[in-house]
Amino acid sequence: METDEAEMSSNTVMCLLTDPEGTHLGSAMYIPQSAGPLQLTQLVNRFLNNEEMLPYSFYVSDEELLVPVGKYLEKNKVSVERVLNIVYQQQAVFRIRPVNRCSQTIAGHAEAVLCVSFSPDGKQLASGSGDTTVRLWDLFTETPLFTCKGHKNWVLSIAWSPDGKHLVSGSKSGEICCWNTKKGELDGNPLTGHKKWITGISWEPVHLSSPCRRFVTSSKDGDARIWDVTLKKSLICLSGHTLAVTCVKWGGDGIIYTGSQDCTIKMWETTQGKLIRELKGHGHWVNSLALSTEYVLRTGAFDHTGRQYPPNEEMKKALERYNQTKGDSPERLVSGSDDFTMFLWEPSVSKQHKKRLTGHQQLVNHVYFSPDGKWIASASFDRSVRLWNGITGQFITAFRGHVGPVYQVSWSADSRLLLSGSKDSTLKIWEIRTKTLKQDLPGHADEVFAVDWSPDGEKVVSGGKDKMLKLWKG
Repeated sequence: METDEAEMSSNTVMCLLTDPEGTHLGSAMYIPQSAGPLQLTQLVNRFLNNEEMLPYSFYVSDEELLVPVGKYLEKNKVSVERVLNIVYQQQAVFRIRPVNRCSQTIAGHAEAVLCVSFSPDGKQLASGSGDTTVRLWDLFTETPLFTCKGHKNWVLSIAWSPDGKHLVSGSKSGEICCWNTKKGELDGNPLTGHKKWITGISWEPVHLSSPCRRFVTSSKDGDARIWDVTLKKSLICLSGHTLAVTCVKWGGDGIIYTGSQDCTIKMWETTQGKLIRELKGHGHWVNSLALSTEYVLRTGAFDHTGRQYPPNEEMKKALERYNQTKGDSPERLVSGSDDFTMFLWEPSVSKQHKKRLTGHQQLVNHVYFSPDGKWIASASFDRSVRLWNGITGQFITAFRGHVGPVYQVSWSADSRLLLSGSKDSTLKIWEIRTKTLKQDLPGHADEVFAVDWSPDGEKVVSGGKDKMLKLWKG
């Protein structure tokens, strides 16, 4: 009997499979040392009773397992006697090709391009500029489509509604413009109320209300305002911050989050605009907020299949996608600050942060969760992009290569690739699995202020100081 057991332990290893949240899949079990990602994928699919084989990746101590278990133990000098904790993570069932070439450089704006955004279905593209215009671009011919005039000052922020029907923009003068994207003209008069410039715009998620009507704006004047795009008016003013509101997000459970130069993050309910909770901890301005569900909130019912849903089904499909991304765990929020740190929060659970993320040597400019919510990327003036575990907040790696401050990041729809734009005039694409630079994309003549990867994964857009819009493809 003893020889059997000895025989068994020499060729097998005791493993415990857990999901990213830490929930065990069954109990610890012996698996052959020759088992690698393929065999583990079959095992997980069997345990979860998946009707079709879904792709998974596996991690041991935040390191992706790419070899048979035995080889991993040998290489990392891990004892066979110990139970090996393996985290399984579902992968996107589709793959996005890395973009590697500039397909078009489009002139049009007369000043710097300050913001760019693809529509939720990836079929339309809008940009905002220092020349006071919003421009819509034809993605098929890769030429200018409409020049939208109505703002009195630089266009600092633009946002598509998640049902793709509305586009709104905010300027340095504080007015909001709603656009008819079919004609490229103002839909009603500019909306006034903010006294200083607009710092952010976020729409109410489509799974909470369809068709989309309400959106929220944040401003340097210290307020956030909820607007109705149909009534063309401000419904509620969210007052309470003592300094500029720098960023705003409308969460999937209906709560609005605002980040401010007063170092706090405030949570608001949206029927009367009451303050629910305050998240404190940052020692300097809060610059950027991101939600773990942001990609599905942005895209609503649109997924990688490109299928269109009738209005009555749209809400249901969006809710299904939201619940799938969120899983059983609470929606997470990450904040980036001038104090060089970030905080990971589970705001519906606690006003205490879950983890403080330190490592950047300069202010954190932009934070963004991957579409599957498993990773957080942060862009900083220290010229690096850092990658963190989106559930625990654990630091994973620093992507170095930019020689100037990094302004903005954007993810590919399958969460496998990360895009960054920098003052150094380049875009870079980083591969998450290998933690390496996948593609260097020079071409702009000056600083790159804004980047976006289309939700359908087909293309990347960038804009900046050279007034040019660049489209990149794979």
